[in-house]
Amino acid sequence: MNHNLAKSFSRGAMLLVLVCLLAASASAQSTRKQMRTGNKFFKKENYRAALPYYDQVLAADPNNAKALYYAGISYLTFDKEKAGDYLSRAYELKPNLDKEMEYWLGRADHINYRFDSAIEHFENYQKNISKRNVERKDEVAQLIQYAKNAKNEVANPKDVFVKNLGGHVNTAFSEHSPVISSDYNYLLYTSRSEDATGGKAAEDGEYFEDIFETSRIDEDNWEEPRVVPGALNSPGHDASIQLFDNDTKLLLYQSANNGDIMVSERQPDGSWGAPKSISDKVNTRDFESDAYITPDGTTLFYSTSHFSENGDLDIYMVQRNNNGSWGNPKSLGRTINTNYDEDSPYLASDGTLYFASRGHNSMGGYDIFSAKYDSVARRWARPVNLGSPINTPDDDTYYRLAPDGSYAYLSSYRIGGYGEKDIYTINYIKNATVKGRVLVQGDSSLTLPGVELMFNGLQADNRPISYRDVSKPDSATYNVSVLSGRNYQVQLSMDGRVLETQEFEVPVVLDDTTTIRKDFFVTLDDSTAARIAGRAPAGEYEMENIYFATDKYDLRPEAMEELNRIAEIMKANPMLNISIEGHTDSRASDDYNMTLGQNRADAAFDYLVSQGISAKRMVTVSYGESRPAVPNTSADNMQLNRRTMFRVLEREEIQGGQELEQ
Repeated sequence: MNHNLAKSFSRGAMLLVLVCLLAASASAQSTRKQMRTGNKFFKKENYRAALPYYDQVLAADPNNAKALYYAGISYLTFDKEKAGDYLSRAYELKPNLDKEMEYWLGRADHINYRFDSAIEHFENYQKNISKRNVERKDEVAQLIQYAKNAKNEVANPKDVFVKNLGGHVNTAFSEHSPVISSDYNYLLYTSRSEDATGGKAAEDGEYFEDIFETSRIDEDNWEEPRVVPGALNSPGHDASIQLFDNDTKLLLYQSANNGDIMVSERQPDGSWGAPKSISDKVNTRDFESDAYITPDGTTLFYSTSHFSENGDLDIYMVQRNNNGSWGNPKSLGRTINTNYDEDSPYLASDGTLYFASRGHNSMGGYDIFSAKYDSVARRWARPVNLGSPINTPDDDTYYRLAPDGSYAYLSSYRIGGYGEKDIYTINYIKNATVKGRVLVQGDSSLTLPGVELMFNGLQADNRPISYRDVSKPDSATYNVSVLSGRNYQVQLSMDGRVLETQEFEVPVVLDDTTTIRKDFFVTLDDSTAARIAGRAPAGEYEMENIYFATDKYDLRPEAMEELNRIAEIMKANPMLNISIEGHTDSRASDDYNMTLGQNRADAAFDYLVSQGISAKRMVTVSYGESRPAVPNTSADNMQLNRRTMFRVLEREEIQGGQELEQ
């Protein structure tokens, strides 16, 4: 190699290495800066602002364990599945990255329904908590219990349909506290979206809560929401609570004074007036968060931290005095209130109290509970968790029934939402009427009466359910009421024999008036088809031969007994048609024996007609001596040949021109 060329190459290579080193250094500096900025927001719990910086770090360095770890924690609020993925990857890369790692892995697994894994992480974390850190120990013990509760509830779900209210109302931010008007068509709710008044963000990166309104377009759609105009919203947090007094008044929350319950009245022009404190007996220097006033305006249930020793929320009630003022607050008692938060009280028209609680047997965070008041014992019954899928391992709050109680609204952090807390509707799945006919496959004109249909399915908790009907004799129709929203195995049987089993999916039905039409087509083998049609092959129905004396066609007493039995068979099977066939022994001429055989067939025919069997259902034929049952070699054999036989007609024989009843 030329010396000058080698020297030039060496300088170029060194320059390239230098450039790469400088670029790597700049990239490393940029990554460190992005991490520092992300961590700054993270420490303020402004996870929404922190995430873009962690994502930038991960774009340059996908295996940066610290960025994965802090991004995973940040995503817990917005994207539960991504949070679990990021935290798992961080753990695989650096299991000892942070002493809180097991705690956050447990939290992620819990809200992602991996309860056994969550319990394992919490128990591992629990071993390393300092004995002096009693508060943390209690918290983790409660989280373990949450996971156990959730595992039990999810294994025993209710037949409930939970539906997101949709992207017109719900956003990537938090929406909650739905309030529906008495005519179902006007909705107030609370949002922390960027459309809130002034677009002012709070420290956590979301915007200050404002009350929004929208009107219904149809069953599933709403108009574009708008901030409620006028004096309803303040510079701080404002939240809708309840419409009352014929929708002319609104209970709401305002964050001033640490949080108070306020009242606003609708003005003559339709706008809402400036909110006023509901009462000094209710609002205190502490936190009042939510409330419910009874339709008669005499009782107010509300949640407050004022009387709590540890600062948690409890539910209290006050009653209105005769002069219109409010009386002294009274706790709902330890049956309802726990050492954890109780919030969002709502009293249904049947006297059931619904509320949110972090205590009792919650699946995690707030769950919705119900409790009945025993007026005789003057106490509340033990609260019942509304269960899965109404409740989830994360927060579920603000349960409110629609005016007629047919469905409810709920605010929930759950997988599959638009971002953070969303508003959902809850409907209990109802029965649907399924009706139709049972027909023969390939011949829809041939109906099948007397077919038993057994709908076999499972409830949400996997308990078996069955519904039964039999296709009607005249029309082969059936009609059965089944629980909707599931697949059924429909077993079709006749005379104790299973013809076949078919699968049928019944969609979710949310009212009791829906009818679903379903015809079942059954494929039959030849024998079954003939038997069902009342035209079974010979031998399917036990019709014995009747016998005659030599050269006679008079009916013997035992022949009449058999004909009576045949008449009963035909009456029980109205689609059964028969051929009556006369026979003789070999004595006399062929022509004589053909006439004698016909007379013997006619004797049976006439007798069956006298017993009420339609002549249209029978044909007669004589075979004379041409079809002996046995050789005519003895007197006993010739007696066996002097007979009339009965044969069930096949369908093809009827179609061949015989005028028989069908």
